[in-house]
Amino acid sequence: MKLFRLIENEVIKMISKKRLMFVLAILIVLISVFAYGQNQSLTRTKAQLSQRMGITATADWRKLADQQLIDMKNRLDSPYLDEKTQSSLRVRMEQLQYNLDNNINPLAQSAAKFTTTFMEQSIFLFLPLLIIMLAADMVSGESSSGTIKLLLVRNVPRWKILLSKYLTLVILEVIVVCSAFALSAIISGFFFGFGGWLAPVATGFKVLAGKLDATGVHNVPQWQYSLMVYSLALYVAIVVGSISLMISILVKSTAASIGIIMSSLVAGNFLSYFLSDWKITRYMFMVNLRLTDYLAGSFQPIDGMTLLFSITVLFGWAIAAIIISFVYFTKQDILV
Repeated sequence: MKLFRLIENEVIKMISKKRLMFVLAILIVLISVFAYGQNQSLTRTKAQLSQRMGITATADWRKLADQQLIDMKNRLDSPYLDEKTQSSLRVRMEQLQYNLDNNINPLAQSAAKFTTTFMEQSIFLFLPLLIIMLAADMVSGESSSGTIKLLLVRNVPRWKILLSKYLTLVILEVIVVCSAFALSAIISGFFFGFGGWLAPVATGFKVLAGKLDATGVHNVPQWQYSLMVYSLALYVAIVVGSISLMISILVKSTAASIGIIMSSLVAGNFLSYFLSDWKITRYMFMVNLRLTDYLAGSFQPIDGMTLLFSITVLFGWAIAAIIISFVYFTKQDILV
């Protein structure tokens, strides 16, 4: 049987399960809620800044940004902030000052900016959860129902069967990421307008020893920055999908495979916060999922991590997951 026919068969099965439609429905609902909340939050922020300035409202974003900088400085003087929070706040202040110096409005909101921000906030937890919904039962679900036996009795090499499932998963991941981009741009356009794609964005910030390094910063248009963000998101989706498929093969239980990978994602936040001094922590795949933080220059919970380092670590996890999946699937007696 040709590989294309196998992939077509897998796609039809995924569509019949309505799993992809359910994922897209979740995207529509959450993007709508997030866009509404972002609009309300921006309105409140501007109102609070204007109130601190002693005026009812202002259209001058520089004055609002200056007031925001003053508020951050006042917060930094608080004796109750720990060292990590202080370092993170200093980085945000330096980024805000850079935007002021280079005439970049940090308070401006548009469909283009929202589309990018949504994925930046989704890449480390929400996007992986969507991918898990697609990948967790691609093999374990068929093992539980027994349909895997009907597939394996055909005169088709096992590696080709698994390859068709993996390529189908990659296709679905591309659809999810592209749908997230399109839905974010369209839905947020009704709240913020459909422009902003040519607005400048500062990228290339680095955080070294808790301090911001702006020597390599350059400005790019918003559309180019969005393209970089969603490219990294697709990379993360493929890595998480590869690991989820491996667990699905090893465990043979949909509920168990979902529980294992979800627990791993949640544990990543605790590991990066409470065990940041352990060198082995930085090699965990869940700690390296926030690739977009490197573009934005956000504060890193573990010093010494770079974009290239995280990409390499995730690549190693994906390759290991693929090798284990194919070896186990082709050698194990799944028919029992």
